[in-house]
Amino acid sequence: MRIIRGKYGRRRFDVPRNITARPTTDFARENIFNVLENMRDFDGCSALDLFAGTGAISLEFLSRGCEKVVAVEMAATQANFIRSVKQKLNADGLTVLKTDVFRFLETCSEQFDFIFADPPYDHPRFAEIPRLILESRMLKPGTVVVIEHNKTHDFSSLPGFLQHRAYGSVNFSIFEIGELEQ
Repeated sequence: MRIIRGKYGRRRFDVPRNITARPTTDFARENIFNVLENMRDFDGCSALDLFAGTGAISLEFLSRGCEKVVAVEMAATQANFIRSVKQKLNADGLTVLKTDVFRFLETCSEQFDFIFADPPYDHPRFAEIPRLILESRMLKPGTVVVIEHNKTHDFSSLPGFLQHRAYGSVNFSIFEIGELEQ
């Protein structure tokens, strides 16, 4: 795994062979982060990485200037790998939570500037995830939400939908939360 840009840019880490995650490709990750950086400055922002897998997205947010990043991952192997990379980088701004994403979505009231979700494409509750995030208490005006998915999903009818991006077989739906209505 490679961190693409920022203060940890070009650092590489060997992912354990027994990780079951499907990491976002470097090509797709680089392109989606270019889009996000053109939307907003990351400096001092907070980000949430749901279904964090190898932690590549979390580390990219942190490397590019986010002050606080929370990585939520249920699988012990993946969570432990993210923790080991955090330790190697001395990345105090990264919090790793080994917990169920659905339980986390129900209980979290902390608000974030960015929320990224990359659930397993074959997850039985995959189609619910964008709605659960968009209806959560974790949003504030200006929050950018990114859902990674395959081409069979279309989330363009959900509130706040901004754009769809595809990089090879990796698709992203991007949402931006507008100002709260009075």
